[in-house]
Amino acid sequence: MSDAGRHFVTFDDSASGERLDRALTAALPALTRSRVKALIESRRVALADGPTIEEPSRKVKKGECFVVDIPEPEPAIPLPQALALDILHEDSDLLVLNKPAGLVVHPAPGNPDHTLVNALLAHCGDSLSGIGGVRRPGIVHRLDKNTSGVMVVAKNDRTHQALSKLFAAHDLTRVYRALVWGKPMPPVGTIDAAIGRHPIDRKRMAVRKTSGRRAVTEYWLESHFGPALRPLASLVGAKLETGRTHQVRVHLAHIGCPVVGDPVYGRKPRNASAPEALTTFPRQALHAAVLAFRHPGTREEMNFATELPQDFKKLIVDLSVSSRLP
Repeated sequence: MSDAGRHFVTFDDSASGERLDRALTAALPALTRSRVKALIESRRVALADGPTIEEPSRKVKKGECFVVDIPEPEPAIPLPQALALDILHEDSDLLVLNKPAGLVVHPAPGNPDHTLVNALLAHCGDSLSGIGGVRRPGIVHRLDKNTSGVMVVAKNDRTHQALSKLFAAHDLTRVYRALVWGKPMPPVGTIDAAIGRHPIDRKRMAVRKTSGRRAVTEYWLESHFGPALRPLASLVGAKLETGRTHQVRVHLAHIGCPVVGDPVYGRKPRNASAPEALTTFPRQALHAAVLAFRHPGTREEMNFATELPQDFKKLIVDLSVSSRLP
């Protein structure tokens, strides 16, 4: 049996009460138990008609059907590749940088090299933390390929552990700026809606009423473009109180204001007069603008703010001009 791909496993009486990782290992003999456990913990196992399962020790029930998504084999250990980095701060413990849109954070199927990890290996040498594994050294959190903005990278294991705890406890500040379709109403608010894997498309996230993990996003309107009553688009700020996968994109789409250019959670504009610059923007217009945290080593309060990238700025200028036209 090929390892990679989507597998459906239905359990009968013989597996009832068994640990999920043990039961799946028996059902999928091409996988070791440690591999199965890693798949569960990385959110690649779900009930066929229900939520993602994250506990290897969960007991199996008779008749349950599980979906196991096994990724293609990862590329070999990444090699150093000298790529330009916009470094905002660097010391012996950590590095803070402004990631450009289009740069993948770590090697994965389809992106085996020329990633941020490759660039970090060339820049930092052997000083990167190894906790993230051989393919993700130093990576404490990540931004999507087409999201730009500020990131922090650990240069030793002690710092990696400390930063991971900050992220897990949400004891840091993360602010995004996004250009969205329409205008959020009310213009300032909080979205408190659990996020989990989409029940059908496991590569997507979705707001889930009966499953998922709690997700909270504060948002505010910065400006809007087009008619006051029915703006074409708006520039909004969003502060994360939690850190779920695709949280800003999912939450803004949930309130009817998907991020412009988002190929997964976006939508086509209803207004045929929308300017071409808006309808053809080639990526999600999302930027990680602010990251603030207490330095694990020095205990100093660190605060980093980054400007919108040039393509994002140009889009806003084009929208401002078109909004003033009669």
